[in-house]
Amino acid sequence: MRVTLISVLAYLLPMNDILSLTPAQLNRAADLKEEIIKLEQELSLLLGSGSMPAGKRKPGRPKKGIVPDALDKPKTKRRKMSAVARAKMAAAAKARWAKAKAGGKN
Repeated sequence: MRVTLISVLAYLLPMNDILSLTPAQLNRAADLKEEIIKLEQELSLLLGSGSMPAGKRKPGRPKKGIVPDALDKPKTKRRKMSAVARAKMAAAAKARWAKAKAGGKN
């Protein structure tokens, strides 16, 4: 990954200081910034903070199987509904449909 000269300059120096630098100094600044980025990525991998450093996430929905650490929650036990409760719900749904058909909504 090659760091652009503009990003290095904006990151490191105010505008009036940038104008006084030589091309060799600008190239060295870009090389240093590139090394800093590489070391930050390596550190984040060592510390286990995910595959991408903070602030470097891509926009959009994460891919399946890749869950950010903040969303990684222990799975909760699912509640089970009794057969009697399911039968009551089915009977209520059938009654609603019968009422709707009789009323001419369907």
